[in-house]
Amino acid sequence: MGKINVLSFAVANLIAAGEVVDRPASVIKELLENAIDAGATRVTVEIQRGGITFMRVADNGCGMSPEDLPVAICRHATSKIKDAADLDGIATLGFRGEALAAIASVSDLRIITRTADAEFGTCLSAKAGEVVEMTEQGAPVGTTVIVENLFGNVPARRKFLKKDVSEAIAVSTYVEKIALSRPDIAIRLIIDGNMKLDTAGDGELKSAMYAVFGREFVGKMLAVKGKGEGVSVEGFISRPDHVRPKRNYENFFINGRYVNCRTAAAALEQAYVSFCPPERFPCCVLNITINPAAVDVNVHPAKLEVKFSNERPVFEAVYSAVRTALENDDTRPEMKLKNTALPSAANAFVPIEEGRKESLSARQITIDHKPTKPAAPPAFSHMSAAEYAKKYTRTADAGQFASPLPYRRSETDSTGTMLKEAAAYARPLYHVPTSKPTVEAIPEKPVVEAIHESPTIPESQQTANNQDPTVSLTAAPVWRIIGEAFSAYVIVECDDKLLLIDKHAAHERVLFEELRARMKERTDTTQILLLPLSLSVSAEDAALFEAYRTEIEAVGFAFTLSSYTVEVSEIPEGLKPAEAGELLLSLPVTLAEGTGDAKLARDILFERALYQGACKAAIKAGRSYPPEYVEELVKKLMALPDITVCPHGRPVAMVLSHAQIDRQFKR
Repeated sequence: MGKINVLSFAVANLIAAGEVVDRPASVIKELLENAIDAGATRVTVEIQRGGITFMRVADNGCGMSPEDLPVAICRHATSKIKDAADLDGIATLGFRGEALAAIASVSDLRIITRTADAEFGTCLSAKAGEVVEMTEQGAPVGTTVIVENLFGNVPARRKFLKKDVSEAIAVSTYVEKIALSRPDIAIRLIIDGNMKLDTAGDGELKSAMYAVFGREFVGKMLAVKGKGEGVSVEGFISRPDHVRPKRNYENFFINGRYVNCRTAAAALEQAYVSFCPPERFPCCVLNITINPAAVDVNVHPAKLEVKFSNERPVFEAVYSAVRTALENDDTRPEMKLKNTALPSAANAFVPIEEGRKESLSARQITIDHKPTKPAAPPAFSHMSAAEYAKKYTRTADAGQFASPLPYRRSETDSTGTMLKEAAAYARPLYHVPTSKPTVEAIPEKPVVEAIHESPTIPESQQTANNQDPTVSLTAAPVWRIIGEAFSAYVIVECDDKLLLIDKHAAHERVLFEELRARMKERTDTTQILLLPLSLSVSAEDAALFEAYRTEIEAVGFAFTLSSYTVEVSEIPEGLKPAEAGELLLSLPVTLAEGTGDAKLARDILFERALYQGACKAAIKAGRSYPPEYVEELVKKLMALPDITVCPHGRPVAMVLSHAQIDRQFKR
């Protein structure tokens, strides 16, 4: 007796359903795609218990006729394509005709639909893939699909589902992706009776992003737009100060379809080299438009992956668009200040300059105390906490200060004796240094307020009315150096804001940009190795080396191939043999996968070497430098407003606006 069995239609349907429907989220995805293909402009998604017991997707699309309705739940029944030629240029999200059949085979299904020219709607009920009944009923134009008791007839599948909240999160994630891919459609998501998402459907991607991510998140995104070789890229990417520890905020859409695109992800992340730390990943919402004939979407059961006929144009278009947006961005991160209410006067005394009246923010208050015998604040930088507590206390009976300086009163000390918080005020408000600062190889000179002045500006253009003269560089704002804090941060007044500049990070980036500019000016040259570099490779890698020989040799390599060895005789100038070997071994795979090109890989390696050198050569935080050093650094930085991060991804400067300061002082 033969061992080969022909499976029944019901079993075949269950097997096919496992490829398409594995959890409630995949059901919602398929139904949403059908709604979009039907021309819907409004879609409502509702689920209960993570979608296991109830799912409903209602749209205002074209609807289905009574004749088409029972056919729609049959396998390989679709209105999207007719013959094999249609697979070469798929422009719809669905096309296989498997979704409704797969869903119907593992659930209790109801479809209520009506076309615009029909007087009544039609309701189809199916159970385990079989039509139970069809009836007429009133219904709006469009289609509503209700799925209940998912995997009720396949209990083995149901036990692999996660908790209700986890399944609901997965559904929400898919709906958000669809909302981002089609901002022209108003999409509403209801989970267990609560509204979770409601997009405007106004066609603006930013509006959809507001609904999905929130205003604060979108405020840190940069617009991207570019094209090349039949590929156009448009959307938003995150600023370098808005990166994440994982890739889950990278969203790519190919012709309106959400996909996991390795080529686009590699281009995005390589564009961020020298803009964010290597262990962090950018956020993005990028729409990539390409000729449908140049992309195959029929390579994954869930249609989450695509295959390009040529990956390089896609990679180059994404890389160029993202890199251009990053290099043109001049937005600096804002310094966040808490805007809290003032505390009561009973426990908010702070040391201030005697005789002075100040309005202080957060945990400080206005103090009017004037000592009867003014005295200059002593330099008590080396005074211990115990000595300070002993000297600066007051007697409750006397009701007056024993010291000419007020103090912070402890919240738990009703007598006013400052014991608990004495250590916090062992340092005076105005510190007079007892020793001279350490200065590297320069005359000892404190870094104090330095007003930038340029001799190239005519006197007629300088500020009048005895104001401090300033310089306005090309495309640079008016600014002046106020001072330096902790020998690490330069404080600059610029228009209506303050910049707090990290002098090491700023100098590092300036040096890096200068070195990179010189690298781009040089001609591509090679260095001949005295002893050839021998690298072991597999037969498959050897074939890739031969296939991409032209591209590899174009960046400065010369090599000969044998079955399992690559003999390298020339390498790009500026690389060490070990670095060149690592680069050479990675190039064939990179080129074959379409996740980069040889020249870009070489340039990225060069850049890493450059910013390591720039980091070592940059001035160091915590060390004092003469004012002219700091002034020259600030001058270069202000002339290059698009320098916002160091090559390691740290901010170069933080912004504190005049309005923010006024709010803190309740002005």
